[in-house]
Amino acid sequence: MLNQLTPITIIGIIAAYFLLLILVSLLTSRRADNEDFFLAGRKSPWFLVAFGMIGASLSGVTFISIPGVVGADGANKAFSYLQLVFGYLLGYIVIAQVLMPLYYRLNLTSIYTYLEERLGFYSYKTGAAFFLLSRVIGSSFRLYLVAVVLYHFVFGPMGEMIDLTAQSSFLIKLLKYIALALTSFEGTVAITILLIWVYTFKGGIKTIVWTDTLQTIAMITAVVLTIVGIGQALETNVSGMIGMIRASDYSQVFFFKGGWNDPNNFFKQFISGALITIVMTGLDQDMMQKNLSCKNIRDAQKNMYTFSVVLVFVNVLFLTLGALLYLYAASIGVSVPEQTDQLYPLIALKHLAPSVGILFIIGLIAAAYSSADSALTALTTSFCVDFLDFQKKEIPEEEKIKQRRMVHIGVSIVIFATIIAFNAINNTAVISQLFVAAGYTYGPILGLFAFGILTSYQVKDKWAWLVCLIAPILSYILNANSANWFWGFQFGFLIIAVNGLLTFLGLWLIAEKKPQPTLHPE
Repeated sequence: MLNQLTPITIIGIIAAYFLLLILVSLLTSRRADNEDFFLAGRKSPWFLVAFGMIGASLSGVTFISIPGVVGADGANKAFSYLQLVFGYLLGYIVIAQVLMPLYYRLNLTSIYTYLEERLGFYSYKTGAAFFLLSRVIGSSFRLYLVAVVLYHFVFGPMGEMIDLTAQSSFLIKLLKYIALALTSFEGTVAITILLIWVYTFKGGIKTIVWTDTLQTIAMITAVVLTIVGIGQALETNVSGMIGMIRASDYSQVFFFKGGWNDPNNFFKQFISGALITIVMTGLDQDMMQKNLSCKNIRDAQKNMYTFSVVLVFVNVLFLTLGALLYLYAASIGVSVPEQTDQLYPLIALKHLAPSVGILFIIGLIAAAYSSADSALTALTTSFCVDFLDFQKKEIPEEEKIKQRRMVHIGVSIVIFATIIAFNAINNTAVISQLFVAAGYTYGPILGLFAFGILTSYQVKDKWAWLVCLIAPILSYILNANSANWFWGFQFGFLIIAVNGLLTFLGLWLIAEKKPQPTLHPE
């Protein structure tokens, strides 16, 4: 398969894909101002937001990881991941009924401005800073994995073909050096981020609502047609594949018998799924910015409910693909890689028809960029609104646009530098731990919002940052030692709840015990 999909062919596919995204950007970003960049003028069709959020909620990591965990031991084996997804549904109900009415009533652009109105200046800046830190690390990690794939399979092999020893003119040699720089890992990362910047710098969310829809279509198409390709290779139809999965060890969905020490325990997974959704969607500027671009709260809620139902079916598709990958690998005698994330690319690129390999590349790029492009816009929005005070300062619109574009460039440079730092570490396990550690920053955000919504107390605001710093550190220590301290029990995703609870309790300790007017949703 790799002999058929040469680096030049893959680059051609990627170039065509991004030309399409840039065309969409040109059509959607005409006369775009800051309001369009941040919230698409609050005119986004709710059904487009709902469908596009599927791609944004997944990533290049998820695209290849979910199929890989189906046949692996440990958390999320077989179809147990669906228990987490069912928990998502509860989380989306909380977001639609509690958080979104609050955001719309306060007419927020950055959701973290709620914290300033409710708790104070330092609480607000702390929540926004934790979001920036987490999103920079998270987005950089996802793009790093995609850049590694592109470098090893596309740009790196092209660079090896450049001959600097051959006699040539100064101009030709200069062009060779430029080409060599572009095909290096650093060049690959720069091109990756530049492509995102090109189609988002002007239109922002107004463009992303449309490009995310396009990328979701590409991702789902890749998964569906890979399943079709495996069915053809196994010489069976849809009902035959379903029968094979049911007869295998991969079809179990619910796990009730293992107890709380089982990472696949239903209640553990379900509760974790709900918490993950509330925190990483409802309290995340990146995900909520698209929802806030809808015309009104009713449309935003329709978007959220539609998206949540569709997401269940999309995850069923991913898990079905995972089971079929393991069954197909066994049928042709292919050894499953030690890192199960590599199973999907291995089968798609080396053991199926060339068309499946092409679709895999498009699906991977779509999955990676549908989450990364909105993150770049959300980081720009948060910095402009939360730290440059765009909505408070009387600055001419032209000057705001100029500053926003400079911030957009600055965010791109920070992500570039972070990815290069990951590559310098050159240790996947360490980088993965950094990614996991970044997830701890959502706990303080959960605690801040929970305290603001569930209580009527004010806090000694100047100490909020210290509470939010201590809580994730204590949570990390608890999680690292839980198996030894709590008779084998491991928190898993439930550590988010512990983190948020510790933050809540810390805020309670520094609270003014006189109830104050609050900003509850009506």
